[in-house]
Amino acid sequence: MRLAVPKETREGETRVAATPESVKKFKGLGLDVVVQAGAGSGAKIADADYIAAGASVAPDAASTYKDADIVLKVRGPHQSEIAQFKNGAVLASLLSPHSEQAAIQSLAGQGVIAFAMELLPRISRAQSMDVLSSQANLAGYKAVVDAAATFGRAMPMMMTAAGTIAPARVLVMGVGVAGLQAIATAKRMGAIVSATDVRPATKEQVESLGGTFVAVMDEEFKNAQTAAGYAKPMSEEYQKKQAALTAETIKKQDIVITTALIPGRKAPILVTEEMIKTMKPGSVIVDLAAGAGGNTPLSQPDKVVEVHGVTIMGHTNLPGALAVDSSSLYARNLFNFVSLIVDKKTGALAIDWNDDIVKGSAVTKDGAPVARS
Repeated sequence: MRLAVPKETREGETRVAATPESVKKFKGLGLDVVVQAGAGSGAKIADADYIAAGASVAPDAASTYKDADIVLKVRGPHQSEIAQFKNGAVLASLLSPHSEQAAIQSLAGQGVIAFAMELLPRISRAQSMDVLSSQANLAGYKAVVDAAATFGRAMPMMMTAAGTIAPARVLVMGVGVAGLQAIATAKRMGAIVSATDVRPATKEQVESLGGTFVAVMDEEFKNAQTAAGYAKPMSEEYQKKQAALTAETIKKQDIVITTALIPGRKAPILVTEEMIKTMKPGSVIVDLAAGAGGNTPLSQPDKVVEVHGVTIMGHTNLPGALAVDSSSLYARNLFNFVSLIVDKKTGALAIDWNDDIVKGSAVTKDGAPVARS
């Protein structure tokens, strides 16, 4: 069976879906691997490194896709790429199925069996395949590093003969994978860190990293999480109390990192324009949800803007700025997923459509989009 790794075509995408390490593992499964020339250049991987690992290098996209049984990508293919898939080929990639429905329809029409890696169920068996977590972890780290580079002051407290420099204050809004890494990174850099989230279980996580948890701690908040660990909708009264506390907290912050994303929906507004107006001149906001509408109404995707004296950073692909590490983790995620759908003895496709991971991530099958509840 032939596994293909084409060069990414999305503007600014530096990551690659396979590394020499994963190529060797795919060869161990009995797969023939072909990589498009230059596919790993953004992640500092030379074609010669792929060849040394056992892959062949194709000169262009057409020869990469030709007769490929499995295609691995970072971002979903353009229409021109979809036309090059053979009927029955398998695609594993980040596909943005909620917003890229035309592409999903085209993949189905081409007879492609497509798996959207962002739809993997959050179960223990899928942890090693969880691309959202592996990439969000790096995004949380890079958000703090970028904020520190933009912020016009030092992060840690410094005591000098000329006087003491106060530490920067950092607020992280949303305590998922990205948020936890942002807290840890800001703390390591010497900042005073606080964080907020609507799930009460995150309080202990924040405090274990040395941060201060910010929330209205009433009875409603204590019961604001489902048995599965998801947030419950909060009453309008609670939302007003929490907004007032957040507004008061933001006034004192130097850096705010927002991380709230809801799959398939516009990102929630966490920091209003009125709150931004109260922030100190020179403060920095890094909005990790800028690509989904933003956690502030003033964020602009892939732009850095200054509004009311506050710098708002809206980079939509922070993992791509750390392409070496993000590609390495992503490639391991994909190998673990492919191992699930390939027979280890014969090297042939063996897709178990009753498997929760397969069912949860499949978006096209049998020439049609997969119906989702």
